[in-house]
Amino acid sequence: MASSSLPGSTIDQSPLHPFGRVVQVPEGSSITDIPVGTLQQWTEESRVLVLRGFAPLGRQEFADYCRLWGELLEWGGEAVIDLVVEDNPRNYLFASGDVPFHWDGAFVEADPRFFMFQCLDATLDAGGETVFCDTTAVYQDADDELRKLWEGISITYQTEKLAHYGGQVTEKLISRHPTTGAPVLRFAEPLDPTVYKNPVFATVEGIAPEEADGFLAMMSELVHRPEYCYAHAWQPHDIVLADNFSLIHGRNAFTGPTSRHLQRVEVI
Repeated sequence: MASSSLPGSTIDQSPLHPFGRVVQVPEGSSITDIPVGTLQQWTEESRVLVLRGFAPLGRQEFADYCRLWGELLEWGGEAVIDLVVEDNPRNYLFASGDVPFHWDGAFVEADPRFFMFQCLDATLDAGGETVFCDTTAVYQDADDELRKLWEGISITYQTEKLAHYGGQVTEKLISRHPTTGAPVLRFAEPLDPTVYKNPVFATVEGIAPEEADGFLAMMSELVHRPEYCYAHAWQPHDIVLADNFSLIHGRNAFTGPTSRHLQRVEVI
């Protein structure tokens, strides 16, 4: 565990597995006590940065703080999106089942650089962990033949706009991190319409049509391997900062009733 200084106190830092970092401060500390540039650097280095001990922020305070990081992506005029399980969900994001891997902002022109969560309430040991996959590590471990295949592939995603996102977008499978230049994967799992509300359909270009289903299944298996994934079990007042370019993310299904309430903001 490493320590650094906060005005009048100490910051304790410890690694997560297989990637990520927890920053623990004395209860009631202000997140503004740590410079934005420092937190941005830690987030980029760690992919996922979990902050604990900071005083929770009001809705407007949360949005105002996130604006210190950059321009905010708004959905329907709102910068802060409330993520709760709904009785009659508009789509799978608000249901109690799992959320397959995706990256934020896939169906909008602006590509968020960071996404930020704060947890207002959580039911412990009820499932629903947010799962992050480090696609830079997936790429680094791939052999030359697989990398060459990926370089020639684009995927078109399509879904009906029922909640705060939707439409159609085509993305190259391999992209570059805007700061480091490292190769990253832009991959979202297709959603079976018999299982998920508001399903997502994927059309693969760059391979023979008859090979597309096998390719998508291979990609899903690969990005779910435990050596590439960190599953975050939420605690009340957690703040989580994440690198939207290095990562794709999803959610495990809830295993029982939950009161969990997350707020999410995306920084362009």
